[in-house]
Amino acid sequence: MSTRTPLPAQRTAVITGAASPRGIGRATAERLARRGWAVAILDIDGAGAAHAAADIAGGCSVPTVGIAADISQEESVEAAIAEIESTMPPIIGVANVAGVSSPIEFLDVTAAEWDRVFDVNMRGTFLVTRRVVPAMIAAGVGRIVSVSSISAQRGGGTYSKVPYSASKAAVIGFSRALARELAPYQITVNSVAPGPIGGTLTEERKAQMSADIPMGRVGTVDDVAAVLAFLMSDDAGYITAATYDVNGGLQIS
Repeated sequence: MSTRTPLPAQRTAVITGAASPRGIGRATAERLARRGWAVAILDIDGAGAAHAAADIAGGCSVPTVGIAADISQEESVEAAIAEIESTMPPIIGVANVAGVSSPIEFLDVTAAEWDRVFDVNMRGTFLVTRRVVPAMIAAGVGRIVSVSSISAQRGGGTYSKVPYSASKAAVIGFSRALARELAPYQITVNSVAPGPIGGTLTEERKAQMSADIPMGRVGTVDDVAAVLAFLMSDDAGYITAATYDVNGGLQIS
C-alpha cells in the first residue's frame, strides 16, 4: 500500500510561458516562489524569462533561472532542462502554461496553422513533461499541472477556434492518461481549464464576455494561478487526473 510522500524542502518548479509580466505563468511562478519553490522559467522570450526570474529572486529570495526555450523543439527542451538540473534543486513540479491561440475559421485552417498550434499547446506539453518525469520518479514524488481551456470543454465559443480547442482537449486526455501511469510513483497530474482572462481585453470586450458568465466577470491571472499553485502543493497530493474549471461557471452557461 502506498503512503503519502511529502514534497522535499529543496525543490524546483519548471514553468513554461512565464516571461510576460501580465500572464498566468508569471503569476504562478510568483506564487510558487512565495511558497518556497525554486523557480525555473522557460519561454521563447529568453530576455523576458531572465528578467522575470531576476524579479522573482529579488522579491522572494529563492533560486531562480530564466531560460530561452522553444518547447516545440526537443533539442531546445533538452538543453533547457539539462541546464536547470545542473544548477538548481531537483525538479519536483512542472506547470505547462505556454500556449498559442488561433482565431481562424476551420475551412481556412492550413496544415501549417494546425501544426503551429499543436506544436506548442500539445507537443510542447508532452516534450517538457516527458523530460522532467524521470527526476520526479527518482524523488518519489511530483506535481504536473497543464493549462487546458474552457474551449476544450465547450467546443470553442470564446476567441480561438478548432485548432486551439482540439489541442487543449488533447491536454486533458494527455493529463488523465498520464495520471494513471504515474500514480504509482506518487506523481499527480492535473489540468486547469480557464475561461476568458481580462489581460489586454478592452472594457467593452470584458463586458460583452461577462454577460455569459454566471459570476458576472472575466477571470484574472491570479484566479488561475491560485489553482495551479494549489495543485502543486503538499495539500493536493491526493488529487490526480482532475480538470479544474476556473471560468466563473462558464462551462454551465
